[in-house]
Amino acid sequence: MSVDQDRWGIPGTYVFDLNLSRKGYAVNKMCNSLRYAENREAYLADEEAYMARYNLSEEQKQAIRDRDWLQLTRLGGNLFFFLKLGATVGHGLYPIGAQMRGESYEDFLKTRNVPEAT
Repeated sequence: MSVDQDRWGIPGTYVFDLNLSRKGYAVNKMCNSLRYAENREAYLADEEAYMARYNLSEEQKQAIRDRDWLQLTRLGGNLFFFLKLGATVGHGLYPIGAQMRGESYEDFLKTRNVPEAT
């Protein structure tokens, strides 16, 4: 955990503060662009070319390639933006949450308050 995140005193939590916002600006801008159908189509046609448009760091690109949502958070990705990426590549909120917590989807669902919620 970085010094910036240690100052919040919440282990395993990445507070989306100004510092993290600046770090993740490019990736969040790219993810937000996916709200348009033509951009989703362009992304799916060539992920690498689409990422190149936004000057993402190599770490951010690798997190996207790996669909490593927790790492994307550590690199400044904001859930509200990268959910657009998740939806584009077929990953919903609960599977993303499970991956971020290091749990299986089934175990993650057991922690939700609504049985059968997806």
